[in-house]
Amino acid sequence: MSKSDDWHKGDAMRRSLMGSATVEGMAKGVYDDPIMEAFGDYAREAVFAKLWARPGLDVKTRTLIVVISDTATHAWPELAIHLRMARRAGWSEQELSEALLHMSGYVGLPSVREGLIVARAVFAEMRGEPEGGLGA
Repeated sequence: MSKSDDWHKGDAMRRSLMGSATVEGMAKGVYDDPIMEAFGDYAREAVFAKLWARPGLDVKTRTLIVVISDTATHAWPELAIHLRMARRAGWSEQELSEALLHMSGYVGLPSVREGLIVARAVFAEMRGEPEGGLGA
């Protein structure tokens, strides 16, 4: 089945945010069956093509919003993805760590502790990767 214009627009945004190696890795390990492929197609069109490309906020700000949202809702696997996107968008490890720490007064220490544990693992993984910042 052919992919829509929004699918292609969303795929380009997703690759820009995550890096092609991460997208390809997820295609092989997460989106490799019909159920998850359908979810991935929907996410490309509805989230990456429609939300991430909207005017009004820059991509860097949007990445911080999802990091905060994931931490507040305890969405740990998504936090790992979105921390990667935030780093690629230009946030430093220190800035993201401080944003997480700042949330401790609002969402609680247990959530922030877990978020920082996820961040530590993502940052260490990314330091060993050849890909650079947004658009790499």
